[in-house]
Amino acid sequence: MSIIKPLAPSAGKPALIDPFQRAITYLRVSVTDRCDFRCTYCMAEDMEFLPKRDLLTLEELDRLSTAFIERGVRRLRLTGGEPLVRRNVMSLIRSLSRHLRSGQLDELTLTTNGSQLQRFAGELADCGVRRINVSLDTLDPDKFAHITRRGELPAVLAGIDAALAAGLKIKLNAVALKNFNEGELPFMLRWAHERGMDMTVIETMPLGEIDEDRTDRYLPLTLVRKRLEERFTLVDIPYKTGGPARYVEVAETGGRLGFITPMTHNFCESCNRVRITCTGTLFMCLGQEDAADLRAAMRGSEGDEALHRAIDEAIGRKPKGHDFVIDRATKRPAVSRHMSVTGG
Repeated sequence: MSIIKPLAPSAGKPALIDPFQRAITYLRVSVTDRCDFRCTYCMAEDMEFLPKRDLLTLEELDRLSTAFIERGVRRLRLTGGEPLVRRNVMSLIRSLSRHLRSGQLDELTLTTNGSQLQRFAGELADCGVRRINVSLDTLDPDKFAHITRRGELPAVLAGIDAALAAGLKIKLNAVALKNFNEGELPFMLRWAHERGMDMTVIETMPLGEIDEDRTDRYLPLTLVRKRLEERFTLVDIPYKTGGPARYVEVAETGGRLGFITPMTHNFCESCNRVRITCTGTLFMCLGQEDAADLRAAMRGSEGDEALHRAIDEAIGRKPKGHDFVIDRATKRPAVSRHMSVTGG
């Protein structure tokens, strides 16, 4: 597959190309590690979140994101935790939207659990956000309360309705979990497509210590697809959103279904993504521990020369791929940090 080089920025800074000649055009930025849910597969019930003083300010998040946009990043996704619980986060989104107006950024979007959408959907649309991902693993209120530990399904569904009414395109993200939602996925698929929403199913990933054994929940998407094909006609299509999902069209509904398979079939060969945590740590790969401290480089001087040098050095270490394993023998996560720290 040929790599499309990112557009040269007006500042004339070189594009970000990793050692395997992959252009880095997609940046995910976590604005907070905090979340108003405690999903069982994502974090422990009694999570200890970072002290607020350790987080980048909103101004620093803007500066850091802008530095990557100057180097050819075309898609920017805000994540968490839950990004919409960060205080004054809409001021950051409004500021970043200037890059949409200038044409340097193709897309500004976010991943959310939906709990705050009823409040913010209209403002997101006004800022130029055109589509969002909503994480939703079940449409059963009791199961939803169980897996999120504190979430309320009606509030999320009201948020989805508000987002659709505001003109936002929505993709549902559902983690496939054995003995939890595997029998519900066909219904969720129909429900999403009836509302004009795409859906993506995701394999659970071994990130961070949690309160359960992930091997009890792990459900390979090869099996999920096989079961879905007993009910639906799935046709592979070349559709891409910039992320790792591989898509099919569901003939019976006319909608799209994506599969994200970090365990059974990794998607590293075309990886164009890097992630920044809410503390300014750059992870070149979700499934590796190697990282770079961009906060120190940024706070070390008023200009961005040191920051760009640190970015270059880090991209030069981007690995070819990850090494995820879910291991019943050790019961240890492949990566010690929680997803809420890195950003989804």
